[in-house]
Amino acid sequence: MAKILRTFPIFIIIVLFIIAFSSSYASLNMDNLAYTLAIGIDTSNQNKLEVTFQFSTLSSSSESGTSGKSEPILNSVHASSLNNAINLMNNYMGKKINLSHCKVIVFSENIAKQGISNEIYTLSNNPQLRPSANILISKCTARYYLEQTKPELENSMASYYEILTNSSEYTGFIPNSTIGTFFYSMLCKDCEAYAILGNVNDSHTENNNVINSQKDYLMNISESSISGKNSAECIGIAVFKDDKIVGELNALESICFLAIDDSIDRFLISVPDPNNNQNYLDIYLGTYGMPKIKVDTSTNSPYIKIEMDLIGRIYSMSENSDYLNSETMDEISRSCNSYLESSFSNYLYKTSKEFHSDINGFGKKALSNFKNTKDVDDYNWLKNYQNAFFDVKINTSIKSGMLITET
Repeated sequence: MAKILRTFPIFIIIVLFIIAFSSSYASLNMDNLAYTLAIGIDTSNQNKLEVTFQFSTLSSSSESGTSGKSEPILNSVHASSLNNAINLMNNYMGKKINLSHCKVIVFSENIAKQGISNEIYTLSNNPQLRPSANILISKCTARYYLEQTKPELENSMASYYEILTNSSEYTGFIPNSTIGTFFYSMLCKDCEAYAILGNVNDSHTENNNVINSQKDYLMNISESSISGKNSAECIGIAVFKDDKIVGELNALESICFLAIDDSIDRFLISVPDPNNNQNYLDIYLGTYGMPKIKVDTSTNSPYIKIEMDLIGRIYSMSENSDYLNSETMDEISRSCNSYLESSFSNYLYKTSKEFHSDINGFGKKALSNFKNTKDVDDYNWLKNYQNAFFDVKINTSIKSGMLITET
């Protein structure tokens, strides 16, 4: 009897725990949650916003144990705010929306022109959403962009979104823009925000806006010549001033941004052949150490000096070219330096004079020039950036192609 009396309090505690947590477990178990892979945000004629939620469910073939791709589900709702949209979708789905697996937030260009600070604050305040979720600005509606996103090499949409920005490290065509960096940059007094630029290629035909065939990387998001099942593409950068989009950058300008930001390992460009004015050489370049950046704020016209070391190899070969001759290689290096210095300068002056937006965050480099925060505030970097002047120095070391050099 004494043994029963001793174990009775323990039994009561176990029962109380089961009663207390059974309801919360029932509401939070996986069967009662709707995991969102992506969110699309558009303007709406019926209300302030049209919000599209992309969910993923296994195809019947996957459920039966055979290989198959996940079939995305898209549901949209018109609402006065993002939180209300989530609440309405909770009711429609009969499950509680969970954003812990959300990989991409897509804003249409139309809503980005109006300003997206309310939505960014709301998303950043959600404890479920990871700061690594990418921010993408679509030239078309966000819903249409998500509808046309059809990965070809991945079995799940989640896997595709997970590797979406991996190519930025070796092509430089898009940045790795996340909601965490966007939120920080939107609040920053020394830099501005940016995002991935996306669009849907509907034509899949020969583009009428033909660019130089030897400079494919000059294309912008509306000039892609790629055709395939996945017609949703990403090329370039959406530039912001405060919380509004003010312009866009093409693939080459995106390379310039990432190189200055030290966020790219290597990239392919085509530079003029010093021995043949009608020809361009494909050169694969990689950064060699971090860029050296100095900012002079002695006047209201900041003077920004950038020096960068690059190393590369020639990828294109022609029969009569002497790429093993040291003088020829020196000429190619000089041609590469000249071309890149011009490209980087054009990019920088575009952000300064046209967009008035310091997306590279040069203002952070200038902080050491001031004694205290009052001096920083009085200088007003974000306003004075439009007065900036740039001095770009590129030092490249070009080698012949790997196989040609070693034979």
